[in-house]
Amino acid sequence: MNRTIPIINTARVSLRPMRPEDFDRFAEIWADPEVCAEIRGGARSRVQSWEAFLRNAGHWQMTGFGQWAIWESHSRRMVGQTGFFFANRDLGDDFDAFPEAGWVLARDAQGQGLAADATQAAHEWFDRVIHGPLVAVITGGHARSLSLAKRLGYRALRQTEMDGTPVVLMRRNGPP
Repeated sequence: MNRTIPIINTARVSLRPMRPEDFDRFAEIWADPEVCAEIRGGARSRVQSWEAFLRNAGHWQMTGFGQWAIWESHSRRMVGQTGFFFANRDLGDDFDAFPEAGWVLARDAQGQGLAADATQAAHEWFDRVIHGPLVAVITGGHARSLSLAKRLGYRALRQTEMDGTPVVLMRRNGPP
């Protein structure tokens, strides 16, 4: 099975397939403890990043959706990732049955609205091509991600804990 991963351009960012040459930057972003402070599981080792990098490539092939690399237009460098995946988290049929959205940005790219641009473009693509509900897991105290999720149309489903970390499970039934 061979699927084409779309490239999506906005005025400020491009969403494009991750390439082998993106791995060092991917691993750098995921190794930053400040970037991962509000992400369940925390910073990743290079080995963990490689496994996630390969899992993303396979996800596109198996499901027709996945995570894109976020490229900032003016700097022409990878600043993060966004997109969709199935995580099989065993959180219940009202959550696990749907694709999960996620996003992460490098520390120096945060607070500039790039996450909003990138995730909005990704969600618009999803609404046109895949359709249906989406879910997200947000660490309880991550105010920026909670705010972004609400702007994208997510509503709290319930609060729970994952590996001892309080999280909010969110669901989006369609475009806001």
